[in-house]
Amino acid sequence: MKNIKILQIVPSISLVYGGPSQMVRGFSEALARQGADVTVITTDSNGDAGQPPLEVPLNQPVSQDGYTVLYFRCSPFRRYKFSLGLLRWLWTHASDYDIAHIHALFSPLSSFSAWVARHRGLPYVLRPLGTLDPADLRKKQQLKRLYAALLERENLAKAAAIHFTSPEEAKISERFGVKTTDWVIPLGVTPPDDPDNAEEILQKWGIEPTRPLVLFMSRIEPKKGLDLLIPALERLADRGVDFQFVLAGSNPQDPRYEKTIVDRVVSSLKNRAIVTGFVGGEVKAALLYRADLFVLPSYYENFGIAVAEAMAVGTPVLISDRVQIWEAVQGSESGWISSCTVDSVFEGLSEALSDLEDCRRRGNNARLYASQHYSWDAIAQQAIEAYGSVTRHPSPVTRHP
Repeated sequence: MKNIKILQIVPSISLVYGGPSQMVRGFSEALARQGADVTVITTDSNGDAGQPPLEVPLNQPVSQDGYTVLYFRCSPFRRYKFSLGLLRWLWTHASDYDIAHIHALFSPLSSFSAWVARHRGLPYVLRPLGTLDPADLRKKQQLKRLYAALLERENLAKAAAIHFTSPEEAKISERFGVKTTDWVIPLGVTPPDDPDNAEEILQKWGIEPTRPLVLFMSRIEPKKGLDLLIPALERLADRGVDFQFVLAGSNPQDPRYEKTIVDRVVSSLKNRAIVTGFVGGEVKAALLYRADLFVLPSYYENFGIAVAEAMAVGTPVLISDRVQIWEAVQGSESGWISSCTVDSVFEGLSEALSDLEDCRRRGNNARLYASQHYSWDAIAQQAIEAYGSVTRHPSPVTRHP
């Protein structure tokens, strides 16, 4: 279906927020390449702990990679990336679009955007971003139960569809007793080029060319399993296993937690540890290509865009069985799967680092699998077909009890 007018709604597309922001950018660009008319509405939020907002024009269209972005001032409730201006614009312009794709639940901006879309007759799709995972719902459980009763239950019930990114995410997600139509559409990645100055970049960070390199590249937050990974790495070091560990990432919402993790890595792993903070562009690409193993032992992850990125450049992965593409990784022999225990992560690390030739074999498998299954263009085609079914049939058949 060509020339469909799609509105993507997301609290922020600043890359400091990691995968969700990155996904909306790549997804919108791919939809535009397929002929869709795509507009992203978002806030200028760029971190939640005193960071200045994005330096972008406000309340006016900004052309970007074939699609249009409208940024609105994040105000009030900066911590929650809220914008009254965005909601007012949506109320006025909802009728200009065929469908809205709303990213995030339990986010006031997204929740009220769904309310506005419903009252203005705009069909909408919700992407939960893992927020319906029972493990995530246990955080602030009483507050989320109340929030769901007031807003999200009705938003789910009246959505044209719920966009999950893996079969496992759809299987385990809570619906608060309502029936939903589920779409399972994975996320895509665009593998970066290996930079010509990669050797210089790696040398700048003190990364030795011959030592095995273990890479963590994600937001530094409790759900990522760093409390499992760091003790496992410490155990490897105590046993004399040779490796370098790169901790690449940040947490603009909780810098105190980030500092705690960084301090422990630096003090316990000493000359084996390299801490880069948030990286992008050529530095990010150089690290992904150089790594012998990418690690993400998360407690819950609805997809794991960082995992798919590593796979796309041919780096094998060690992930937990709570990263919801673990079955794809296991089935394609693209890496190793652990449970969420220190012992299991340690065993996976030990096996991987004991046979770097097997790492390379699994990395080649990872690159092939990612090229076949995580292509943005193929995913955009699938999404446009799904959008078309909703806009042609505004009352979708519910099929998930």
